[in-house]
Formats: sequence, structure tokens, C-alpha cells
Amino acid sequence: MAIGSTQCVRAAMAFACVALGPWLEPPVVHAQQADYTARCSGAVTEWRAGTVVLPDEALFCQLVADPKAAHTFATWLHGDFAGLAHPNSESRIAIAAVGLGDRFGLLRLAGDRPGDGVQLDIVGAVFAQFNLSAPSFDLINADYLIGLPIAWRRGRTAAQLRLYHQSSHVGDELLFVRDPDRNPAWESIDLTVAQDLGYARVYAGVEHRFRRQPSHLAPNLLRGGVEVRYPAGTGRFLGALDFRLIDRVDRRLAWSARTGVEVARFGGAGGTRRVISVLGQLYQGFAPYGQFHLDDISFYGLGIHFSL
Repeated sequence: MAIGSTQCVRAAMAFACVALGPWLEPPVVHAQQADYTARCSGAVTEWRAGTVVLPDEALFCQLVADPKAAHTFATWLHGDFAGLAHPNSESRIAIAAVGLGDRFGLLRLAGDRPGDGVQLDIVGAVFAQFNLSAPSFDLINADYLIGLPIAWRRGRTAAQLRLYHQSSHVGDELLFVRDPDRNPAWESIDLTVAQDLGYARVYAGVEHRFRRQPSHLAPNLLRGGVEVRYPAGTGRFLGALDFRLIDRVDRRLAWSARTGVEVARFGGAGGTRRVISVLGQLYQGFAPYGQFHLDDISFYGLGIHFSL
């Protein structure tokens, strides 16, 4: 008996689900390990309905390859840093880039299903870079960031709307008191939307700087990226790629890539998860460091990252 086109389509879809299912869905394992596998998919160790004051976890997981993600880290970087180097030295130097940051949950309105809801957080971070090629490991730049993100999640889709302030200082106000543009600062609002696809997550976003000092700072920025996590024993392999396009006359593009492994330590049932990642990284494009935003840099490096 001949098989109609409808039956062929159904058979093909069934075959695709069976063949690709194991690659698109995390494996069914112990509850605690499953929660870790889905850490960036809205899974939580303890979920309460209704309004939750000071929630333990975030609904929108931070972007792994974002150089300004608010978390604690220490990295060694080597490359062409142009204006970051001393005027009398070569542009290819080694620097130490470090950060101290965290996110603190303030209020959550939980949805009908575990993992869904709306949450207000506060985030803060300090990022600093030191010239390891200088005799005294000179401080190059320090960026300070504080923000109020509102995250929303429903199923595999999540979004974050964030209002934040960033300013850059290196203790040089007395030296550059007549040059206020030396220490740039801005207030921004950005929106990022992410979609979970099994072991992968894709995202895209837009940012608008509504107050800028100096005024020649780019007013708009587009971003996008992809992250892949795959479980391996008690940890996960991790790869991430982030693109940013800044709205200037020359449409400047920067990309950041990180890959490595991450492991988690659980504090018991319903306890806090501490995640440690060891990641190699590559970067090329306009500098993510406030005072050097006009410079184009490129580097490779290795770092250790800590987050809750």
C-alpha cells in the first residue's frame, strides 16, 4: 500500500525526535545533578509560590563571554593592547584583569510553574586591569558598575531589562582635573532576550546610553551570542561566544570567546550553589575598559571565575 505525504512527514518527524532527542535534552539523572545541568535554564534548588522576598537565585543567568558580567574572577591576558601600554613600551603586553562582583535578589513574583516568574535584583561589580609588563604592575584602569535588572522567565524563554551606571576611575582626577573626558561615565538601559535549546542558549539584545560623559561615547549597542554546556561527570564543558556592535559611524564590532570547564559545589538540599569555572578566552575589537573605549585590542588568556 502506498504511503501518503502526510504519513511521510509524520514518520520523518518521529525519526528526527528519536535521533536528535538525546542531543537536545539534558539527561535524566539524580535530582541535584539535573538541577546543575539546567542551571541556566531556570531550574532552582528551592521554589516557592507567590511573592518571595530576597530570593536565592536568578531567573536570568549571566552571559559567560561578556567581559563585563558581574562576577568575581582573575585572568591573565596577553596581546596587543595599544593605548593600555606605556607610551614608551611595545603594545604587546601581559595584563591581569580582575573583577569583584555579584548579584543579589530583592523580590520575586513566582509564576505558576517552577522556574517561571519576574524578579528584581541589584548587581554591582568592580573591574580592574594591571600591566604585568611594567616593573610595578601599574594599575591601568578601573570600572565601577551598579545596576537594577528585572528578569522574566517563562519556560525556556527568558529576558532581562537592566538599568545601570558605569564609571571609570584610576585615581587620576588630580592629574587630569582639566580633562573631564579622561574618566568616562554613562547611564544605560539594556534589554537581552535568551532562548534555551537543550544544552545550548542563544541570546540577542540592545542597549541605549541615555546619559554619556563624554558626549562622543556611542549611544547604542547591539549584542548577540551563543553558549553551550554539556555535562561531564560532576562538571560541564562550556563554550561561549559573544558579539557586540557599537553604533558609531564605522559600526565597530567586538567579539569575545571563552571555553573550558565548570564545576559546582552544592550546599545540601535547597542550599546555595557555588560555581567555579576555568576558562581560556579570546577577544578582538574595541576595548571593554572604560577609559580606553576608543582603542582596538586583541588578546588571548586564561582565567578562573567564581559565581553563586
